[in-house]
Amino acid sequence: MIYKRSSALFLEAKNVLPGGVNSPVRAFKAVGGDPIFVERAKGAYLYDADGNKLIDYINSWGPMILGHAHEAIVDAVISKTKNGTSFGMPTEIETEIAKLAVGMVPGIDKIRFVNSGTEACMSAVRLARGFTGKAKIIKFAGCYHGHSDSFLIQAGSGAATFGEPNSPGVTAGTAKDTLLARFNDLGHVAEIINQYPNEIACIILEPVAGNMGCIPPVEGFLEGLRSMCTDHDILLVFDEVMTGFRLAAGGVQELMGVMADIVTFGKVIGGGLPVGAFAARAEIMDHLAPDGPVYQAGTLSGNPLAMAAGYAMLSHLNQHPEVYDSMDTKTARLQVEFASVLSKNSVPHTINRVGSMISIHFSEAPVVNFESAAKAAAGDTFKKFFHGMLDQGIYIAPSGYETWFICDALTREDLDRTIEACDLASKELA
Repeated sequence: MIYKRSSALFLEAKNVLPGGVNSPVRAFKAVGGDPIFVERAKGAYLYDADGNKLIDYINSWGPMILGHAHEAIVDAVISKTKNGTSFGMPTEIETEIAKLAVGMVPGIDKIRFVNSGTEACMSAVRLARGFTGKAKIIKFAGCYHGHSDSFLIQAGSGAATFGEPNSPGVTAGTAKDTLLARFNDLGHVAEIINQYPNEIACIILEPVAGNMGCIPPVEGFLEGLRSMCTDHDILLVFDEVMTGFRLAAGGVQELMGVMADIVTFGKVIGGGLPVGAFAARAEIMDHLAPDGPVYQAGTLSGNPLAMAAGYAMLSHLNQHPEVYDSMDTKTARLQVEFASVLSKNSVPHTINRVGSMISIHFSEAPVVNFESAAKAAAGDTFKKFFHGMLDQGIYIAPSGYETWFICDALTREDLDRTIEACDLASKELA
């Protein structure tokens, strides 16, 4: 495929945008080459600036469950736009989508809408600290919760040390209150809790990780975290920015039967428009201003366009639960067929999948945490595979550390073409 127009647009963008992009992963640093500029999208397909048609497996990093430009969502946004785009005042649609979300997700009584997943997770941690009166948090290496300072921390030396900033601009003072644990390792979490008794406000994690590839929780991991949090008066925070309303109508809480104290959302809840949210039982949420002392605000929070798109999306999912079975079936087929062609072509691999999230890790060893994901992503194998798939018109995440997201708009023919592309791309890896 030819990408002359995209390359020219990227060159122009670098003159006025840092790195030529507004989010780093778009720059193709991990895979090489120039990023593809999109002009439009419909259903399961992207149409780029050079006129190429690509089958999309990132789906705006998750929210396009029904495919791009779904009629009900587009109509809702257009209709709402005609009445104005922002007021900075309450609107009825905020209450309507809140009632819908609270009715779909177990264990929550109230929800607050914000503008991004980053803002939702940042606010959830502030609320947890305000509610518990404790300062420290535990996060897991490889779980991404946005670019708030508290989350841009890498592991220090030793089994349970203070984190260290992994981005300039994050202070050591901020880092000292973020403790790093290994995903899927309850023993390590217990060490940290024992080292800092009565100091930890919350444990935050992606209950199904999507930012080190798709990594499911091992059996008993979420249940163990729930038990530890209950025993030590720590709040359990599920970052369901990716998984919420995607893996089930009630997210991972419904899918796996483990209840969090606070849940964060994003992406899906806005139907593709900028949005985030955090929710909990009333006892916790009532600590937020204006009812309580924990301050959080935003002029664009509950923006009517995002609320209209989100209400259309959640309404459709609530009324058509068969969408989840459909996406699961399609993704399961990809999992089986990918494994078959990779094995046939003698390519070492591990495929992780939960529902409509899936990723190929180029390693025969199980990928259960950031360390094992990093080993699987080492070398040039993923880069070659990415470009091999792209040459066949298949657009996957341009990083070995990102999950793929399946949309229900994919047809049998799309899946056939994707499997064929995987076969051709993997032959070049053997």
